[in-house]
Amino acid sequence: MIQASSYRTLARALSFALLSTGFLPSTQAADGDIALKTEWGHPDLQGVWNFSSEIPFQRPAQYGEREFLTEEEINDIKAKLAAEAEQGEIVEANADVADRGAPSTDERFVYGYDHFWYEMASIADTVRTSQIIYPKNGQLPDLVEGAPVGVSGFLEDAEGVRPVRTGSGGIGKDGPEDRGLPERCIIGMNALPPYRPSRYNNNLQIVQNSNHVVILSEMIHNARMIPLDDQPTLPEHIEQWTGDSRGYWDGDTLVVETRNFSFYTASLLGYGTGRDKVLTERFTRTGYDSLDYQWTLEDPATFTDKVTAILPMAKVAGQLYEYACQEGNYGLLNILRGAREEERRTATEN
Repeated sequence: MIQASSYRTLARALSFALLSTGFLPSTQAADGDIALKTEWGHPDLQGVWNFSSEIPFQRPAQYGEREFLTEEEINDIKAKLAAEAEQGEIVEANADVADRGAPSTDERFVYGYDHFWYEMASIADTVRTSQIIYPKNGQLPDLVEGAPVGVSGFLEDAEGVRPVRTGSGGIGKDGPEDRGLPERCIIGMNALPPYRPSRYNNNLQIVQNSNHVVILSEMIHNARMIPLDDQPTLPEHIEQWTGDSRGYWDGDTLVVETRNFSFYTASLLGYGTGRDKVLTERFTRTGYDSLDYQWTLEDPATFTDKVTAILPMAKVAGQLYEYACQEGNYGLLNILRGAREEERRTATEN
C-alpha cells in the first residue's frame, strides 16, 4: 500500500498540474505516441494503475447530456484546488483535537478512525462530468420492478437473512456470518469488476503472458485469471465472486467478457444480484502513463437498459504490497466482542 498521506498530497498536486497544462481527455492519445508491445506482439498493459477519481459516477443534473467540463469549469476547479492548497499551508495543530479521548459507546459518528487514510483525489484526468456515458444523461437506468435492493447496515443492522448480501455492515452480531462480505474480507468494495473507485487502495496491477492476463486488485488482494485462448466457459450453475472471464484483443484494446457472477454479489451499487449480469470491459492504453477503462453492464433482471461507463487510469511508479485484511482484523472481532458486552450489561441492569 502506498503511504496514504503523501499519496493524497501527490494526487492533488498531479491533478492540479494536469488541469493546468490543458491536457487532452484520456480517450485521445497524444500525437506521436508509439504503441507499447509485449514480446508476444500484444499491447503492453502491464504495470500498476491507479483509478482514484473525483469524477462523479452519475452525472449531476445541471450538465444534462454533456460529457466534458468547459474551459471555464476547469478553471474553477483549478482555482478551488489552489485555494485548498493555500489554506492547507496555514493550518495549525489543534491540541484539543489531537488529545481527545475515545468516543463513548453511545456516540454515532459518520467517519471511522481511519478517515485520514482516504485516497480519493484523481491522478488521471478529471474533465468528465460523469463516469457513466450511457444512458446519455449519465444516470443509471430505471430498476426492473421487483429487483432486490441491498440495504447497508453500517450504523444500524439491516434486515435480512444469512448468507448476508449487504455491502457494508450486516444484519446482526451473533456471529461473523451476520456481517457483510467486505467486513469478512471475502470480496467487495473496489475489488469487484466493474472497477469503481472507493475510499482507498484504488490500485490494480496487470500482468500478461502469451495466453493469459492477470488483474490483481490491491483491495483484498483479489486476482482475476483471464484466459485469452478458446478455453471453454464454466457451466451456468457454477458461480464465482468475480465471475468467469474470457478475453481477446480488438486491435490495441483488451476486451474481457465476464458472466457467472455470484448471486451474493450485487449487480451494481447494491442493486439486483450478480447472477444474470454480463460485463464487457475494454482496457486501452492511450499513452505511456494513461489507460482508458470502459465497461458495459447488461443485466435485464436488474436494469431496464444497459450501463456504460469510462474511468481513466494513471500508471504509478510503485508496486503493490499484500493487503492483509483478515490477518489482524480487529474490527470484526471487536464488533462481536462489543455486542457480547452490551448483552452482558443489559442482563446485569435487568
